[in-house]
Amino acid sequence: MLLPMSGPKGTRPARPITPRRLENMALAYLQRFSSSRENLRRVLLRRVRVAIARGWDGDAAAAAVWAEAVVERMTGLGYLDDAAYAGARARTLHRRGRPLKVIRADLAARGVGEGDIEAAVAALAAEAPATDLRAALAFARRRRLGPFRASAEERAACERRDMAALARAGFSYDQARRVLEAPTPDEVAADGD
Repeated sequence: MLLPMSGPKGTRPARPITPRRLENMALAYLQRFSSSRENLRRVLLRRVRVAIARGWDGDAAAAAVWAEAVVERMTGLGYLDDAAYAGARARTLHRRGRPLKVIRADLAARGVGEGDIEAAVAALAAEAPATDLRAALAFARRRRLGPFRASAEERAACERRDMAALARAGFSYDQARRVLEAPTPDEVAADGD
């Protein structure tokens, strides 16, 4: 059976936005993704904008109030916790080889408050000394840079390229140099402790 079309060719007609539908959208999103309060608010408001673009003629201001109520309800139920989200996200980014300044920027972009960001970064720094150096080492391992290259000749030929990759990832010159000049990855890890 074909659905009736409305709006631009190929788009489905808009389903009406209701408080219950927004709550279902939030639950479906939170089942798949961890989120901050602000990020969930952005997701719900984006869904409202999409519905309006598809021809829903409801009140966008009322939908924004409903979205805020849904965010409050999800927080009250314990599905949203910015401090826990910030801590988990910071650890994930660190394992992927991101420096602290990139972690701070990522959390801020996701709508996490400054206090929660600083608490997450402080907890991360307390867990592992030389946090940025360890992140640089993890980044180099993932990308097979410096001491993780197959041969010394390849390593020498790609030194500038490796340095540029670490700089683009947000690491300082000193951190990148320490990782790339280490004869083995174990020496960088021992040096960072």
